Amino acid sequence: MKKYQRLAQQIIDQIELGVWQPGDRLPSLREQCASGEISFMTVSHAYQTLESQGVIVARPQSGYYVAPRLAATPRTPAPQVIRNETVDINTYIFDVLQASCDASVMPFGSAFPDPRLFPLAQLNRSLANVSKTATAMSVIDNLPPGNEALRHAIARRYAQQGMNVSPDEIVITAGALEALNLSLQAVTEPGDWVIVENPCFYGALQALERLRLKALSVATTPEHGIDLAALEQALNDYPVKACWLMTNSQNPLGFTLSPEKKAQLVALLTRHNVVLIEDDVYSELYYGREKPLPALAWDTQRQVLHCSSFSKCLVAGFRIGWVAAGRHARRIQQLQLMSTLSTSSPMQLALVDYLASRRYDNYLRRLRRELAQRKQLAWQSLCRHLPPEVKIHRSESGYFLWIELPEGHDASLLSERALQHKISIAPGKMFTTDRLYDSYFRFNASWAWGDREEQAVKTLGTLIQQL
Repeated sequence: MKKYQRLAQQIIDQIELGVWQPGDRLPSLREQCASGEISFMTVSHAYQTLESQGVIVARPQSGYYVAPRLAATPRTPAPQVIRNETVDINTYIFDVLQASCDASVMPFGSAFPDPRLFPLAQLNRSLANVSKTATAMSVIDNLPPGNEALRHAIARRYAQQGMNVSPDEIVITAGALEALNLSLQAVTEPGDWVIVENPCFYGALQALERLRLKALSVATTPEHGIDLAALEQALNDYPVKACWLMTNSQNPLGFTLSPEKKAQLVALLTRHNVVLIEDDVYSELYYGREKPLPALAWDTQRQVLHCSSFSKCLVAGFRIGWVAAGRHARRIQQLQLMSTLSTSSPMQLALVDYLASRRYDNYLRRLRRELAQRKQLAWQSLCRHLPPEVKIHRSESGYFLWIELPEGHDASLLSERALQHKISIAPGKMFTTDRLYDSYFRFNASWAWGDREEQAVKTLGTLIQQL
């Protein structure tokens, strides 16, 4: 553990022991340096980490204070592993998503970031450029595994993180969801057992239902991620074929597994000869200086199918994703040819044109700063307007907040009432096959903050009190 992490944990421990109470002013950066004989940068980094986690808040010209409340672990321990012979969640998810499609609705329940953050003008120019030069052969050139130049560009981004992924192992797909579904289909048969997190991205549950697979939901928390002991128990007790997990900025909880835990995860699955389908669509939306490695970085047996896309970090409408499929690449190409045939040729070409401009990384830096600022503003607004019994779980990446209502409150009922006021949220029931998260909901904090957003949060607070 690094020095700033030790200091941050020390302060968290002190808050939990009651040394510092909500609202108390913490020692200044210089006071902390003097008392602990540590550098100013170490203290500053520790305080920034605590602030991004929602543990403390900064007040201009005043200092740092303990936040009004500290996100807590769930009220009662969740079952370690939940077994579901059949998954039946698609109808509920469809109804919730359809209800929030109205453009007049405040989209706190959306899974996508504010599209106004994307460089649409530059992308449209790239699309116009390639439309002038495209030929009849372009479609053939972009059949599975996809555009060669785009696969090379993606392989180079892996190389920048020290991972050797051949362009021949990469298959371009119609968004990450197709990559994930094809990966799951490539390594399972109907009736097989698949491990998912609890709670997990609802797309995983929809895929299991569609492919008639059995689910093992393993306990997962915003503080620690997936329970590896429970995961090992599930692997020992059932003939598991695959795990569908998110290791970076997990949806809906937001956590990122530590490098140590990612290494342990890959080693555990390797021992059991189980394929990891890694859903890594939020990997570019980290807040620190270093991009977190995916679990793929620890894979020496080519047992990880790493899936990602440009939809959450560059442009949603192009629907361009990929899977670094290793030895499963040929099988996934065959499945793609039998289903969608190929990914949109003009969109692949437009991305190649845009990435060649070398503007992508500069844009990503601006995007991450903006998302961090917006998440902070949303969190502050929620602290102001929601009842004090509500817990807000906050992470150092992405744009989701995971919100825990007081015991006995139903987030699905809150969602129904909020929609009557033109506000959408994503109830916890969307992310699980059981009733453990009925009193939770996911909140999208990517929107530019103004009077409309502030009033919507105030309305949510009123509705929660009325419940």
